[in-house]
Amino acid sequence: MKRPADENLHALADGRLEGEARREAEAWIAQNPDDAERVAQWRQQGRALHALFDPVREESMPARLAALPRPAAWRAAAAVAWVALGLGMGYAARGLITPAPQPELVLLRSAAVAHAAYVPEVRHPVEVAADQEAHLVAWLSKRLGTPIRAPHLGAAGYALLGGRLLPAEGGGNAAQFMYQSATGQRVTLYLRTGEKSNTGTAFRYAQQDGLAVFYWVEGDTGYALSGQLEREQLLQLATLAYRELNAAH
Repeated sequence: MKRPADENLHALADGRLEGEARREAEAWIAQNPDDAERVAQWRQQGRALHALFDPVREESMPARLAALPRPAAWRAAAAVAWVALGLGMGYAARGLITPAPQPELVLLRSAAVAHAAYVPEVRHPVEVAADQEAHLVAWLSKRLGTPIRAPHLGAAGYALLGGRLLPAEGGGNAAQFMYQSATGQRVTLYLRTGEKSNTGTAFRYAQQDGLAVFYWVEGDTGYALSGQLEREQLLQLATLAYRELNAAH
């Protein structure tokens, strides 16, 4: 049996493959575990991204934007959609609805997108594994231009898997550390420098379709802990991460 083209496997994962091509692709992955795993990952990524962005995508375009030339209108609509998403997620940790400052929206959405992109990965969830933690931290510190640490969340049942370097929106670099529980549940800690906050180091909470984020700014570094957990569970992890990051060296 000939392996289906990658575009057919992607279409299968997205539910867009029909007829004989679909039957051939399904027969192939039934006999080839590696490709079956890839398709499963793509499906999980697709579900995560739909959960994040469908509510905004389905909003109608404001009339004032519809009157613009089409390329400008869509760029403006995208910007408005991102802001709407951030404001819709801007819940303070104590449960009051408060709009998040614009710089924190960038931190929030960047963390959520990075989480959705890498948490489903089975073979390559991180760029550098936890068994090279010293190298990972030194490398990321150099690339971000400031000393950073990977907090240990073992007291809450989560082990460090490793981390990766990411491009930061607006320029520069960001970092992501990934953790996993004994049951396979994953959370990520996203951080980037150059942040400013009017709320000090207070935790802020955001939630959208199952994905929850606690985020805060310490000095000029923004942190965002993301996971598909109940609020109190994620708060426990965020509190532990904050204490670890601020522990005496």
